[in-house]
Amino acid sequence: MTYKNFTVETDADGIALVTWDMPDKSMNVFTMEVMDEIEAIVDAAVTAAAVKGVVFTSGKSSFSGGADLTMIKGMFAMIAEEKAKDPANAVQKLFDASGRMSWLWRKIETCGKPWVAAINGTCMGGAFELALACHGRVASNAKSVKLALPEVKVGIFPGAGGTQRVARLTDAQSALQMMTTGQSLTASRAKAMGLVHQVVAPETLVETAKQMIKDGLKPVAPWDEKGFKAPGGGIWTPASAQLWPAAPAILRRETHGNYPAALAILKCVYEGLQVPFDTGLKIEQRYFTEIVQTTEAFSMIRSLFVSMQELGKGARRPAGIPKSELKKVGVVGAGFMGAAIAYVTAAAGIPVTLIDRDLEAATKGKAHSESLVKDSIGKGRLTQEEATKLLDLITPSADYADLKDANLVVEAVFEDREVKKAVIEAVEAVLQEGAIFASNTSTLPISGLAKNSKRPAQFIGIHFFSPVEKMMLTEVILGKETGDKALATALDYVAAIKKTPIVVNDTRGFYVNRCVFRYIHEAYDMLIEGVPAVMIENAAKMAGMPVGPLSLNDEVAVDLSQKILRATVADLGEKAVDPRHMVLIDRMVDELDRRGRKNGRGFYEYPAKPAKKYVWPGLKDFYPQKRADEVDVEVLKQRLLVTIALEAARTIEEGIVTDPREADVGSILGFGFAPFTGGTLSYIDGMGVKNFVALCEKLAASYGDHFKPTPLLLDMAAKGDTFYGRFDPYTVKKAA
Repeated sequence: MTYKNFTVETDADGIALVTWDMPDKSMNVFTMEVMDEIEAIVDAAVTAAAVKGVVFTSGKSSFSGGADLTMIKGMFAMIAEEKAKDPANAVQKLFDASGRMSWLWRKIETCGKPWVAAINGTCMGGAFELALACHGRVASNAKSVKLALPEVKVGIFPGAGGTQRVARLTDAQSALQMMTTGQSLTASRAKAMGLVHQVVAPETLVETAKQMIKDGLKPVAPWDEKGFKAPGGGIWTPASAQLWPAAPAILRRETHGNYPAALAILKCVYEGLQVPFDTGLKIEQRYFTEIVQTTEAFSMIRSLFVSMQELGKGARRPAGIPKSELKKVGVVGAGFMGAAIAYVTAAAGIPVTLIDRDLEAATKGKAHSESLVKDSIGKGRLTQEEATKLLDLITPSADYADLKDANLVVEAVFEDREVKKAVIEAVEAVLQEGAIFASNTSTLPISGLAKNSKRPAQFIGIHFFSPVEKMMLTEVILGKETGDKALATALDYVAAIKKTPIVVNDTRGFYVNRCVFRYIHEAYDMLIEGVPAVMIENAAKMAGMPVGPLSLNDEVAVDLSQKILRATVADLGEKAVDPRHMVLIDRMVDELDRRGRKNGRGFYEYPAKPAKKYVWPGLKDFYPQKRADEVDVEVLKQRLLVTIALEAARTIEEGIVTDPREADVGSILGFGFAPFTGGTLSYIDGMGVKNFVALCEKLAASYGDHFKPTPLLLDMAAKGDTFYGRFDPYTVKKAA
């Protein structure tokens, strides 16, 4: 029998080599068709007398990344459809569908013939669960090998036997740590945990897997053997008596109860280890059915899985424009940001010329890349040969003429209009026809900067976030005259350096910074009201934010806040800024020289390592302090999330952001907006626009007009709309 996604070759020893290699896909993923073919292969292997065992491997550079986008979308479409037409049986149908993969893997495990997974490259999610169901597992020792069950990061959990097998192969504490964080394992770490049997050189991978079968590998999982005991002795042991009372408390400390899937993992493991394996699978299936119906799961999967992949693959790229060949990129400004932009460009294999006022400054910028490379070598991420090749791609220079053959030039100089004007003119004097100029400005409107350009159609903004080498988001900003070619080139460049882009129209602060400063300014209001700074920071973390607003302000620099406030007053008048905020920040910067992390003094104190930073005690003397029992923490949490979400809604209403996927993904990747919500607009849609408007009105009555719902929100609430309904990105694209 022939298969579309697999080849099956049986050798003279009776070992069938099943190679997964999906046509027209860069990575193997699970689809319903793939599942059907795997089941047919299992049935054929069982009935074929000539087949003594099966080795399952990949024909691509990676094993598999897990489920396909269409499969995930189909699951949620099925939930909605079934609940609409047959509510009584909808959950049962969902339960049955959720168990398809789990029971197929169990079929492999109990088929009576030995299966060995030969793992090369990435092996994630359901693919790793498939490998765990095989009787033997051999992994390549290549650096590219990553093994993980990362489902919790998108609001669900390993629901195809993962919670049951991992907890029976390694100790419960390690199993919980792996699954509740979604951490990736190297092949050697997986072997040390007992999740992989052998780690070998890539060229001997399949041969070693076959040898396991030849050596008499038993086609029986350990838990199907009589007398099996889980590592550590299971639930009723002294070690477990220490683990299990602490585990929920630790999880609560880390997640503040915002991630139902993480708690479900604990329940699956705790309950599953007390019953036979098949019963444990049913317990897992029951919890998976429950979790997949939550708002958190729907919102997180949509934003962090589906939308992120769609945007990364060029969902906003103009049609009909050939892919850009970036043979050379120029970066002007070898300071911290420019140097980092040069590094990520070279890391993508693109030659880059790094320009500064003199060769010494440009060379100093390249030294930043050298330090990053040295760190990567130390951590085993780069070999010396790879590091040398990367650094050789960066050419420091003080001569603008060296940019004459660049396809794209990124300007990363000071946030000063005159400085940028001089750079634009100097670059355009040598830039080849058709090349694109991009500004990395974080605050200055692109249309204003483009007035200094002779070619505004080829002028665009590419706003990076610091640290560039770690932050996954870039904002691509369209000026009023920016053309499609400039947008396509910018998106091709962002894809090449493996970042996720959002495309926004021009405005002060663009999208991310507008939201970030609303978050920070709400903290200023709270300080002025007398809310203790520690309560503000803790409430933010309880709401799901990775860092509190005062900590974030220290990171971006308190004196930058001052510059932005002053620039806003200069451009828009004094009424555009709360004068109390100006007083607070002027006192911090001008009187006390507390500028943030960069000078070790901001809203926090930064003692020498290994001591940790702590909130500056002097803040409590700025304003009369409320007692802790006078402050409603739930209201603090609401204020911090609502003020950001409201700003996101304003950007949609103003036409700055036109695609709700970008508002959501941008808010999570840009500043960590409570990921469990799925992002700013999913937060609103998740609670319902009508409920959000009511919450806004309640907060406005107590804390100010900046909480008043916008006309768009009032209209949506009246009509029962959602952002993903009214601004459906898929309908818009079809219409275009």
